[in-house]
Amino acid sequence: MALLFGGLIGLVNGFNVAFLKLPPFIATLAMMMVASGLALVVSDKRPIYFDQGSGYAHLSTGSLIPGVEFPNAIIIYAVAAIVAGVLLNKTLLGRYDLAIGSNVEATALSGVNVRKWMVIIYAVAGLFTGLAGVMISARLGSAQPATGAGYELYAIAAVVIGGTSLSGGRGSMLGTIIGSLIIAVINNGLQIISVPQEWQNVILGVVILLAVFADQFRTRT
Repeated sequence: MALLFGGLIGLVNGFNVAFLKLPPFIATLAMMMVASGLALVVSDKRPIYFDQGSGYAHLSTGSLIPGVEFPNAIIIYAVAAIVAGVLLNKTLLGRYDLAIGSNVEATALSGVNVRKWMVIIYAVAGLFTGLAGVMISARLGSAQPATGAGYELYAIAAVVIGGTSLSGGRGSMLGTIIGSLIIAVINNGLQIISVPQEWQNVILGVVILLAVFADQFRTRT
């Protein structure tokens, strides 16, 4: 149900962008605010704890390989990355995704139903987001209504560092994986050396600015 709800939110985002012609950043930002508000309403602003005997936490922290400390979260991360890479590079979904991001008008003139594919693209992205929600809630053993606040900045930083263009039309899963690992290393390193949280945000903001500047520089050259 969590996966399907993530897909539903992506579907709404796609409809708002494709049919209502809302700017993608504004449409997704507004939906993020709606979803975060609904999370507080549904949970009555309190964490929802899972029964430890249900095995739900095993989805993230357990291990499929007996006797080997290799969390399932890593395996699921790798599988999700492979699936996303195949979708991006080997299917019409990925080709149209890059084409629409590069030039919407040209893609439409070539005979592609841009509106339909935009909705599908956003819905698929929502499914992956729902999977992320399942994994982090399993890892924490509870559904925290405020969890995820600010994660959009980490996502932006990861994809831009990985070479995805903010103007659209260019990106790769391998680059995104590398970008996410770089962000994780930076965060863990700052925590290990006990950098205060507020300064961690400052450093992350600087990293994003540098990554965006590098993207714009590549585009100009």
